[in-house]
Amino acid sequence: MTFGFFLPNLGPAATPEGISEIARRSEEGGFGSLWVTDRLLVPTRPTRRHPGSADGLPPEAHRYALDPIAVLTYVAARTSRIRLGTSVLIASYLNPVVLARQLTTLDILSGGRVVAGLGVGANPEEFTATGGDLSTRGRRMDEFLDLLVSVWTENPVRYEGRFFTVPESSILPKPVQDPHPAIALATNSAAAVRRAACFGAAIHPVNAAGSDLADLVELYRSALAEAGRDAGDGRVILRAEISLSDRPLGHDRAPYHGTVEQVADDVENARGSGVTEVLFDPSYAAGSLSEFEYYLDALIPVALAAT
Repeated sequence: MTFGFFLPNLGPAATPEGISEIARRSEEGGFGSLWVTDRLLVPTRPTRRHPGSADGLPPEAHRYALDPIAVLTYVAARTSRIRLGTSVLIASYLNPVVLARQLTTLDILSGGRVVAGLGVGANPEEFTATGGDLSTRGRRMDEFLDLLVSVWTENPVRYEGRFFTVPESSILPKPVQDPHPAIALATNSAAAVRRAACFGAAIHPVNAAGSDLADLVELYRSALAEAGRDAGDGRVILRAEISLSDRPLGHDRAPYHGTVEQVADDVENARGSGVTEVLFDPSYAAGSLSEFEYYLDALIPVALAAT
């Protein structure tokens, strides 16, 4: 099992100094990857309740968000080996040809360290602002991934689909990674799991634990086999939204919440369910750079002990 840590590209700690410091200390501390998330806007009168929110509103951290690819490009110049991932870019708002070039550029500048985490999105206001369509997001995602991989691996490229068309064209350069950067897909449905298996992508659940996580991994392995892929090659990259406490929480605590020891137990249970990488995300619990540093210092021993 490997471990990643989130950069502060959301909230008050999202400053050049904060991002640089967390990137430097994460690499020196032995983490294998650094991650950023994405938030485009925060509606003042949301039409959809935010998942996991008591009042239905988005977390305060969402109100200040730096562009994820720009942040990773900045970090690429300040690190040397640590992988750089997105958790996640919302493909429904993006064009795959343009994104392919952006991620190719980042892969070249970073020496082949990009992990492309993608999702279909669910925020109605963001779909409206970007001209997206919630009703076709799954079918569009299939074409998006197909074209993204084509741009990364073929030359010339020619594509004709329902949502995207590319006249036969030369598109260079290609990514450093062969055959292309790793892809991880947000998985909140059986259809998303099957899509990941079809494309040979990792699945990327958030805060999954216990039997829910074990069932998800089993579904993924079955889908890989059905797609003619080796189930042993599947990757499960779990995003754990961490909240640490000084005292143990009760049996009804949320996964990855509690003392360092309780979180370490959650990590071991995730390993037993087949998780291959855990990403510690303190974005919603840490409101300042010093709090991000506290989480980093507290979780480095957990990562080292479980590696």
